[in-house]
Amino acid sequence: MNPFKIILLLLGAVFTAQAKRPNIVLIMADDLGFSDLGCYGSEISTPNLDQLAKNGLRFSQFYNTAKCHSSRVSLLTGLYCDQAGSGSLSRGATIAEVLKPAGYSTWMSGKWHLSKQPTDFGFQRYWGHLSGACNFFTGDNSFRLNGSEWKVPKNLNGKPFYTTHAITDFALDFVEEGNVGEASDPFFLYIAYNAPHYPLHAPESAVKKYDGVYDGGWDQLRKTRYAKQVSSGLVPQKYKLSPRADHVPAWASIKESEKQWEADRMEVFAAMIDLVDQNIGRLIKNLKKRKVFDNTLFLFCADNGGCPFERTQGRNLKPWDPNSYWTYDASWAQASNTPFRLYKQNQHEGGISSPLIVHWPKGLKAKPGSITRQPGHLIDFMATFLEISGAKYPQKVGDRMIDPLEGKSLLPIFQGQQRNGHENLYFHFGTDRALRQGKWKLVSAKGGKWELYNLEKDRTELNDLSEKQSARVEKMSKMWFDIAKNKERVGKKGLVPVKDSIKSLSFRKDTSGQLEK
Repeated sequence: MNPFKIILLLLGAVFTAQAKRPNIVLIMADDLGFSDLGCYGSEISTPNLDQLAKNGLRFSQFYNTAKCHSSRVSLLTGLYCDQAGSGSLSRGATIAEVLKPAGYSTWMSGKWHLSKQPTDFGFQRYWGHLSGACNFFTGDNSFRLNGSEWKVPKNLNGKPFYTTHAITDFALDFVEEGNVGEASDPFFLYIAYNAPHYPLHAPESAVKKYDGVYDGGWDQLRKTRYAKQVSSGLVPQKYKLSPRADHVPAWASIKESEKQWEADRMEVFAAMIDLVDQNIGRLIKNLKKRKVFDNTLFLFCADNGGCPFERTQGRNLKPWDPNSYWTYDASWAQASNTPFRLYKQNQHEGGISSPLIVHWPKGLKAKPGSITRQPGHLIDFMATFLEISGAKYPQKVGDRMIDPLEGKSLLPIFQGQQRNGHENLYFHFGTDRALRQGKWKLVSAKGGKWELYNLEKDRTELNDLSEKQSARVEKMSKMWFDIAKNKERVGKKGLVPVKDSIKSLSFRKDTSGQLEK
């Protein structure tokens, strides 16, 4: 070899050693609302995530897609859901498929909820369930370990099986198997907790920790969380707390016999989030012990806002009974999404606003504990990881032709800079749709009329300006349909024009008939 080339290679090796690429830990919670973490306004105990926020960066305007599987597609591919081929990922490359050729180990633990298995899309190691939801105590038949069927035991690692614990157990196993340490190659670890998605399941001791916490009801809880958000600087006071939804009753108006039931199920929801945080603490402790924590980019987000769907069965059973199937509904979901309107599946802020906590001691230049108001989206993860890893975005993976990358790197924000953001942020699920252009947001719920909001002044979407700004509505709606048709390739049902009136929404139903007489 030419001596000059040898020198260049040696210099390159020295540079690489000095600027070692970070490990990446990407964590997604399921059905966690904007205000459900302590550092986002909650009373729920989340000390590990709160500490990451204290020493890192919080986003106040980070977006998901308002639905489980579509958020996972966008997170993994850097594309909008249907643009990537939806769950098939037929036009999208995953982060694992991109980082693996760049020398990263690629591992996943948790919920998949897409086609095939993670090991078919670049992940070298995988444990979890392929289904969208499962019993937290008994699991289901979709659990897999590295592509092979895995039967759920009664006990795992000396403790009763509980999905949240198991997800962390296997994540730690992968770290151990990878012999992670200061001198090891970088890794990408994607952890997809199923919690706090229904069914509301948690061990009795975890639930009892929150006994009585929610006896004051959802109206008081929303006010308390909002006050904490304002005082912490997360939510500017100019953004007013959205009013209680018409389909949600006042807490004072419901029967005393129902209040205890309502408080009980919120206690379980809180316990599930608490347990997620405890498990994240286990992971942090392990990475610190291995002396790799400081050069690990840690990101925590959620797939959609709080879930309003009442699907409770077995209300007479306790939530630590594997035969129970509790959910919460729009009443508590609106509290989860404080201060915003609406919920999971809707493209109003309550459906698409996610916490995003970023922690990276060796790479984060933003002031520790700071809050950024720059918008970001799940599609931006891929571009971010490309920039920090030096990986190349492919045009083709196997026989799949890959769409051009839609996301933009978040790294400038991590470095305390103003980034050149998205000209348009597009949102779509079913007949729920939205488009954000700078401070302006156009949104329709369930195919109802277009609403227009100035998010700079009105992030909680209380002052609809569509009638006053009809020209802007027309322009933005044309852009939404153009993206939907030509970029995302939405089917005919998704391209139906919106109606002239706002559709009435209702998610509550009476479950008292399930009680034993």
